[in-house]
Amino acid sequence: MSTPSLPGTTGPAPTVVIWRSGLLAGSETFIRNQGLALPRWQPRFLGATRVGSPLAADTDVIAYPDGGRDRQAFLRLRLTGESPRLRRLLADLRPAVVHAHFGNDGWLISRTAAQLGVPLVVTVHGYDVTRQPHAPGLRGVRYRRNLRQAFDRAALILAVSDFIRDRAIAAGADPAKIRVHHTGVPIPAEVPEVPKHWDVVFVGRFVEKKGVDDLVEALGALPDRRPRVLFIGSGPLEWPIRERAAALGLDSTFLGAQEPSAVARYLAESKVFVSPSKTASDGDAEGLPTTILEAASLGLPTVSTYHSGIPEAVLPGETGLLGAEGDRAALAGNIRQLLADDDLRTRLGDQARRFVTEHFDLAKQTRLLEELYESVAAGRPDPVRLPA
Repeated sequence: MSTPSLPGTTGPAPTVVIWRSGLLAGSETFIRNQGLALPRWQPRFLGATRVGSPLAADTDVIAYPDGGRDRQAFLRLRLTGESPRLRRLLADLRPAVVHAHFGNDGWLISRTAAQLGVPLVVTVHGYDVTRQPHAPGLRGVRYRRNLRQAFDRAALILAVSDFIRDRAIAAGADPAKIRVHHTGVPIPAEVPEVPKHWDVVFVGRFVEKKGVDDLVEALGALPDRRPRVLFIGSGPLEWPIRERAAALGLDSTFLGAQEPSAVARYLAESKVFVSPSKTASDGDAEGLPTTILEAASLGLPTVSTYHSGIPEAVLPGETGLLGAEGDRAALAGNIRQLLADDDLRTRLGDQARRFVTEHFDLAKQTRLLEELYESVAAGRPDPVRLPA
């Protein structure tokens, strides 16, 4: 398979195939945004199956779109890592690099990439190196084996935070080939001047590690205040959370999952973003929630926790306020402090926007990512190091 030209040489722009087995869940805007923001490389999105979400695109290449025959072929891939169909599709796309998101998806395509001689980059995000490596029984044994194979076959491993880097190394990643790379978010040219309809906003999946149960209880512990609270997202805990919010008499609105443009609008209409993340009972943990960065880009301070990579994005007392995981009293106190002090809230929000612009700007981060692509595509053994 011939390789497209790399930047700085003559010929067409090189192609990076972005692989996610389920393409693409509505909560994974960071994958689509990162690919589409590449200035010099051509992204092609390849998946095993199509996920019915607002992020699905007609241009996505799907290996196993439907039907019993497709299910059998996909099952073979999941069991063996081998798929003639996937190999043909990937060869037709002629990538210079394959970039897989999440560890197990890295394994699913690692053999195919190796067969075609295409270097593989794997980004680990969170549960793939926190919860899944500790699964019990044969399932855990198989996952750990597959993850180590993905790490061994990868030319480069990217971690979304220092915390996730350490977890990846503990799961078998070679420290010499892993880098911390912040995915980044688009930075609006300016913050919209709109009325603040909501005092507190939460955006995320309704699952244990998001700590939304702690948020509801913290809000219920504010007898001197009745903040207007907006919940955006869905998940298995949504209805129990709705019922608890109603029982506590919260002034709460639940919108379910929303498209990215709607989320941005609601964030701009809010005063404080709250992300009370914690380690779930099964060990699942965050990487670094993109929603924190999106809120900061719109000038919102964040109330969150000392969890995973969050302190890398929320500087206590500078861009937001942090408390211990699961500490509902601290969560309530931090929310009260920001809602009661307009000057503090504005100052922290302004500093949050400056900080995320400097360190998490999607345009800047994708330029750094392209340097890494170019390094592995050229076969350099030590990809360029990212700035701290």
